[in-house]
Amino acid sequence: MVRSTPLSYAYGSSATPPIGLTIPDFLDHISDSFPDNEALVDVPSGRRWTYTEFRDDCRRVAKSLMKLDVKRGDRIGIWATNYPEWVLVQFGSAMMGAVLVNINPAYRTHELEHALKNSEASTLLLIERFKSSDYVSMFYDVCPEARDSTPGAIRSERLPELRSAILIGDQSPPGMFNWQQFLALGEDVAYDELDERQALLDFDDVINIQYTSGTTGLPKGASLTHRNILNNGFFSGEGMLLSDKDRLCIPVPFYHCFGMVLANLACVTHGATMVVPAESFDALATLQAVEQEHCTALHGVPTMFIAELEHPEFDSFDLRSLRTGIMAGAPCPIEIMKKVNEKMHASQMTIGYGETEASPVATQTPVDAALEDRTGTVGLPGPCVEVKVVDRETGAIVPCGTQGEICYRGYNIMRGYHNNPEATAEAIDVAGWLHSGDLATMDERGYCKITGRAKEMIIRGGENVYPREIEEFLFGHPKVKNVQVIGVPDEKYGEEIQAWIELREGETATEDEVKAYCKGKIAHYKIPKYVKFVTEYPMTITGKIQKFKMREAAIKELGLEKAARVKTA
Repeated sequence: MVRSTPLSYAYGSSATPPIGLTIPDFLDHISDSFPDNEALVDVPSGRRWTYTEFRDDCRRVAKSLMKLDVKRGDRIGIWATNYPEWVLVQFGSAMMGAVLVNINPAYRTHELEHALKNSEASTLLLIERFKSSDYVSMFYDVCPEARDSTPGAIRSERLPELRSAILIGDQSPPGMFNWQQFLALGEDVAYDELDERQALLDFDDVINIQYTSGTTGLPKGASLTHRNILNNGFFSGEGMLLSDKDRLCIPVPFYHCFGMVLANLACVTHGATMVVPAESFDALATLQAVEQEHCTALHGVPTMFIAELEHPEFDSFDLRSLRTGIMAGAPCPIEIMKKVNEKMHASQMTIGYGETEASPVATQTPVDAALEDRTGTVGLPGPCVEVKVVDRETGAIVPCGTQGEICYRGYNIMRGYHNNPEATAEAIDVAGWLHSGDLATMDERGYCKITGRAKEMIIRGGENVYPREIEEFLFGHPKVKNVQVIGVPDEKYGEEIQAWIELREGETATEDEVKAYCKGKIAHYKIPKYVKFVTEYPMTITGKIQKFKMREAAIKELGLEKAARVKTA
């Protein structure tokens, strides 16, 4: 029997095999090939590194970590905005085999403690402050013993593995090394000793843990290997046709796969230049950096591109150097993609789709595809990646054009969730397929469109938020009897968060009271924008809460019909 309709399965063929090296070994190759190319430019400070200088400074970081007795496989956390030191730590830690644990700068004490405890981090690098965030004070709240400790000899009851804290800056808070003191530690470590350590590494070693919001509570640490992220950076760069002549403006955060993989590793694997416009996203600074540094590529989530296009000074900037980049992290509005192609001159802008657990890109739009495919789909499977769309009930691959859950398999799939085998088994099946929880269709050519989400995940401005995590946090409020969290459409961020709260009998509360309870304890982007007090929830006959009906009601009550109609890829 011959099928009349092909099945929704595609493979990203490639003439180039995956790279079989560790991150530091490949950096050595690139540094030898392009020694005088600019590797890293920090626009705010004016600091610049050639590839030779960049590798040298990364090696200094590696030796200092070794002096702190950080062993191969030990976890080190970094809690910082887009400082150039973040990139030095990213590659320096990889050289000596430590596992870099990315900690979101938006995290507050509750989340910081979980990340450090779950990862069993021995070392934390952090900045002093950003805007209203005082990271040093928050760290002391979580680890009060550090105040009375000798630097490098912390002993904490709540964080038994933690030994060292390093401030990325010139100040010297109690119990911490500052950046220069940290670099000085490694001066008496021989380079031969570092070379021996690097030679022992394997490209299948886990080298990075990234925390993603969890469906069942606190964030889970996706464990990624050299092979995972080095190749994903390389192939996503290939998808943009990157070369050693390109300069990528990076306004996306380093703590996220978008920054450290699709930007930093994409550049380093091609001898291209990483350009840091600001320590966190600023539309004006981004536009200035593109013009000043003659950037050929620009990354961003849709809200970033919208902010740049709508900036009152947009027309005063010469952006003709732009050619390509990646728009990802959230559903990409088709009209915004067209404006980026035309008004920003990025005619080869690509859309990337995937998730942290996939390192992160699984599909990408080709730069030479038809306009409709480049703006209205999330592209084809990446090189050496398999993609299929399946029926969620039976697991069978559905015919092309039929909606189902999109799954992927390949070199890019994470090793698993750190210290969480149960969650790993739920995400990756016995055949090695990562189940995304996203609904999609695939056409006969292999192009995919994301049509919805089977899971309840909310994507707010590129940040993944699982309602369960916020629900469990709000259950800690003494007045809350029950709470259900949903995502509602938003023109700026794609989605916003609404909490439906049922109070305990006899209690009263206000929206501001709920928000104040959240402030300082959970990341700002997880704080509900809307709070609705209810006495019941829409339910099925069997008692299951119907969140889709809650969303429908919210759209009507909040007047969000226009936002709900925005078309995305």
